[in-house]
Amino acid sequence: MSGLEFQDWGLIDYQEALKRQEELVETVAAQKSAGFLIFCTHPPVITLGRKTQAGDVFGWQGPVIEIARGGRATYHGPSQLVVYPIYNMSFDRPGKPSRDIAWYLRTLENAIVGVLKEYGIEAVGRSLQKKSGSDNGEDETGVWVGSQKIASLGIGVRKWVSYHGAAINLDRDPNAFTGMKPCGFNKETMVSLEELIGRPVDRAGFASALREQLLKAL
Repeated sequence: MSGLEFQDWGLIDYQEALKRQEELVETVAAQKSAGFLIFCTHPPVITLGRKTQAGDVFGWQGPVIEIARGGRATYHGPSQLVVYPIYNMSFDRPGKPSRDIAWYLRTLENAIVGVLKEYGIEAVGRSLQKKSGSDNGEDETGVWVGSQKIASLGIGVRKWVSYHGAAINLDRDPNAFTGMKPCGFNKETMVSLEELIGRPVDRAGFASALREQLLKAL
C-alpha cells in the first residue's frame, strides 16, 4: 500500500478545493509524508491549464479559473468524480520509482482503465502518447473509449509533490462542456459512463473501486 491518507471532500467549491490542495502540498513537502488521496465533486466550472488556446472557451456562462496544471481548458461539474492525489514523488515506496512523472501519469490512467473494465468498458490512457496526426493542437491526455474521452488528466508538481489530477465523467449531463472546447475537442468527444453502459452509475461503488485501485497502485 502507498501510505496515502484518503479524504472525501464531497461537493466543494473549486477555489476552496484548490486552496486545500496547495496547503496539503506544503504539509506533505515539509513533513516528508506519503501524501493524500482526495475524492470530490465541484459545482460547474471551467479551469484553464497552461496550454489553453484562444477560442477554447467561447460561450460558457459560469466561472472560469486559470490554474497551474498541464493541459488546456477543462470542465468540472457534479456529474463527475474528481480525484486529487497529493502525491509525494520523493517518498520511499519499495518497488515504485521515485520522481517519475511519466510513471505517475500512467498509473493514474491505468487505475481508471481498470475500474472501467469492471463495467465491461475497454478504455486506454493516452497521456504518454504523441498526438495522432492532429493539426489542431488537441490535448489527447486522459482516458479514452474508442474516439470518445471519458476522463481528463492534468497535474501540477511543486517540491516533487503532485496536485490536481483527474476528472471522470460518470453521469450524463447535456449541459456539461457547453460553450467550450474540452481539451481542444468538440463537446461531442466527451462521454460519460452512464451513456456507455446505458444506466445510472452507482457513484459510491465506482468511487470505492477506484479508491482501492489507486491506494494499491500508488
